[in-house]
Amino acid sequence: MNVTKQACCGGAAGVDAAELEQINRFTRKKLTAEEVYTFAVRLCDNEVDRDGERFETGTLDKLAQLFVGKTGIFDHNWSAAGQTARIYRTQVVDEPGVLTAVGDPYRYVKGYAYLLRTAGNEELIAQLDGGILREVSVGCAVERSVCSVCGKAAGSCSHRKGEVYDGVLCYTKLEGAADAFEWSFVAVPAQPKAGVLKSKRAVSLKQLAQKEGCTAELEQLEHEAAVGRRYMSALRREVVRLCGLSRDGIDHKVMEGITEKLEEGELLELKRVYARQAAERFPLVTQLDHGKDAREVPDGDGAFLI
Repeated sequence: MNVTKQACCGGAAGVDAAELEQINRFTRKKLTAEEVYTFAVRLCDNEVDRDGERFETGTLDKLAQLFVGKTGIFDHNWSAAGQTARIYRTQVVDEPGVLTAVGDPYRYVKGYAYLLRTAGNEELIAQLDGGILREVSVGCAVERSVCSVCGKAAGSCSHRKGEVYDGVLCYTKLEGAADAFEWSFVAVPAQPKAGVLKSKRAVSLKQLAQKEGCTAELEQLEHEAAVGRRYMSALRREVVRLCGLSRDGIDHKVMEGITEKLEEGELLELKRVYARQAAERFPLVTQLDHGKDAREVPDGDGAFLI
């Protein structure tokens, strides 16, 4: 992500009363224009990034709200000693005439940050002014990560990011912003234009579990999720098999595609219906006729009976 300088927010001279009022919402004492240095950053956008992922347009609007008040650090190292600046306001910017790789109007979240003009920050301000510190990334969480081709949870289907299926580019949609943790200065961001490293890389579930001391609970959940996936896979295969036995007329491949879109309750109902049809078509035949009238056996064959 590029750090952008503007006349209204490039330093103390551009900090007016309205800007100071928003900054002072996060301070214990009222700061003056001479005490703060402000700059603008491009936090994240809706373009498909190097990881084959992108924030959906609605997700950007929510992220813009969540990043107000979040601190800037270095390389996503969650340490108070690394805190450098704070976002005091944001906006979602539309760039007219610019389209994303999937044809949507290009948008990005712009954050306005401030830091204190102290002796300890002189070097940091000099690096910002000199363009040394330019790229930043964000640490955040989203509610859903889904495949752009089929809409299933990312990683649960056979579609591969970067490939095109019937004219549709495969990438991971990041939907529903859940939280914003921080934004960091980094060397290599994920998004080519905005330079964004999202929570999936910067803050994984395992990292959060370690931070909160609940690694065992996460491992148990992962195990249960794996068992659930195996159960659903076996249930779908059984429905497809019973459908074939019932001669319902549905092509095998078509039925496989149908079951992939169904939930457990729907699959169990299909299994019940197809199992009944299969049983009617192939009734169970026993080898022994217990309880039935004995058949008359020719006298000559009596010696061979047991």
